[in-house]
Amino acid sequence: MSFITLLGAVACLAGVQAQNCLNTVNATGYLNYTTVTGYFLQDNPTTNASTFDYTATNFGLINRTYPSTDGLTANLTQWQKFEAQVNALNAAAPLNTAYKVLFMGRHGEGVHNAAESYYGTPAWNCYWAELNGNATNEWFDADLTPNGIKQALIAHDFWAHEIAVQKIPYPQSYYTSPLTRCLKTANYTFAGLEFPKYYPFVPTVRELLREGISIHTCDHRRSRTYIHNLFPTWNIDPSLTEYDQIWNGVTAETNAAQDARSKIVLDSIFSSDDHTWISITSHSGEIGSILRVLGHQSFSLSTGAVIPVLVKAEF
Repeated sequence: MSFITLLGAVACLAGVQAQNCLNTVNATGYLNYTTVTGYFLQDNPTTNASTFDYTATNFGLINRTYPSTDGLTANLTQWQKFEAQVNALNAAAPLNTAYKVLFMGRHGEGVHNAAESYYGTPAWNCYWAELNGNATNEWFDADLTPNGIKQALIAHDFWAHEIAVQKIPYPQSYYTSPLTRCLKTANYTFAGLEFPKYYPFVPTVRELLREGISIHTCDHRRSRTYIHNLFPTWNIDPSLTEYDQIWNGVTAETNAAQDARSKIVLDSIFSSDDHTWISITSHSGEIGSILRVLGHQSFSLSTGAVIPVLVKAEF
């Protein structure tokens, strides 16, 4: 990635100091991403995102054969076959190419989501979203509602089922947005699952995985100290400042600007993390941005939903 490209991305982030944003980037050169289609229902144009249920469809993994599993035992689950296929793709790939599977989960319902439903989108966008809350609820850096917790626990139970029955590969690395609703969704989803000791659930909190920068207070991050106190054993990216230097309540980020920072954080993850199976807990807008960067078709997620994507990265 060129210095000019970096500066363009930095300039697009509302209120962020240039040095702080540059510090999040490992200079790795140009990376190109491609979504490898034909493996998941979510990359099929005929799949209806509004009615799609990842828990009823094996995370969307298509039941099919793969060249790498020809002649293998029929007792393998579909996920075991897919794992063998991904391993074969990586084994045959040139040195400048890597395949990774991203499990991107949207946070469970937040207080702000419930408030928007209650007031209606026009009133929410024009007035309520710019406040910290109302007389009964706070939606500044919005927390999960009881329903949002339930949605995250549904994901937890489904992961437990997939691990036990489908032998789905364990996530090897975990990343999350620094906003409260994502931190807690990640914890409710993965804490307590029986993962191997060599792939523990210890997420890394990344600033640039946050929701699109808006003037809504739900997107205003709490302090680094707050995050550490909430989950003391988690890793926090060194570039994440004590106080939010990106959100200012006045300016917002364009889709192009958001895609630029999504590219930055993807470049950082892909260039520094050798693992293949990666979990990302984020937001509808940010996951939508990541999908654009990956060349994936648009696929809206309901609160608490998960989308897997097979990604080909060329360095």
